[in-house]
Amino acid sequence: MRIAIGIAYCGVGLEGWQSQPSGNTVQDYLERALTEIAGERIGATGAGRTDAGVHASAQVAHFDTAAARPDSAWVRGANSLLPGSIAVQWAAQVAEDFHARYSAASRSYRYVLYNHSVRPALLAGLVGWFHLPLELDRMRQAAQSLLGEHDFSSFRSAECQAKSPVRVMERAEIRASGPYLLFDFTANAFLHHMVRNIVGSLVYVGKGERPPHWLAELIAARDRRLAAPTFAAAGLYLSEVGYDAHWGLPAFPRMMPFETTALRPMRSGSCSIARVRVTSRWSARVA
Repeated sequence: MRIAIGIAYCGVGLEGWQSQPSGNTVQDYLERALTEIAGERIGATGAGRTDAGVHASAQVAHFDTAAARPDSAWVRGANSLLPGSIAVQWAAQVAEDFHARYSAASRSYRYVLYNHSVRPALLAGLVGWFHLPLELDRMRQAAQSLLGEHDFSSFRSAECQAKSPVRVMERAEIRASGPYLLFDFTANAFLHHMVRNIVGSLVYVGKGERPPHWLAELIAARDRRLAAPTFAAAGLYLSEVGYDAHWGLPAFPRMMPFETTALRPMRSGSCSIARVRVTSRWSARVA
């Protein structure tokens, strides 16, 4: 049988999602825990391969097993074996043709940036930081250039293994909540370091070093050397993976320091997508 699970994790001290020889990744810890619960070797496939230091409030994975267990065993049992920074949020049996990565119609990332003259301490590792004042309206204007289908080579890392740099950006929004700037992006898929490279370039616009139309020029140039340096991993969260509603996946609980709505069907072209939307403000406390 095939089981889908929802996972949240704090990326501080972890080497990303994908398995590494060190064993210090989300996939490694998760597979070890699930293997013990199942009594057989389990391999998990995730919807997104987050980098070292990147967090997730809504990662989705699937695995196959012959072990019959109640959904609660996959959640509570696995969590009893996982480090405190990783927690399975839900589990559900799904159709055999469900695939956490290839069945996903969209991914959403949020970057949380602390815009203050002094670096954060209590939120170290959980937010990005920039010390100079940033102009929100300039960055919002620049972000509009990202919407639609584009070749995002200017925001692609040299290590990116994607066959094509073309992606469809559905959402590129920025808003402020006190000293925090929240950057929200939704696309059909993302290139390696794409969000962090976009945020870095938007910061250049926000501090006045580049004009808002510079983002459009970068897209047209398709040259990574012309864009800003890659921004820190600390503030990046995989905040949503969108699937067609017919898969019937459970909703993620409210856990981020922003409010989330209940799971509901949304339209993406001709496909009905079940999404968890992050809609309200960042607070000063991170769970």
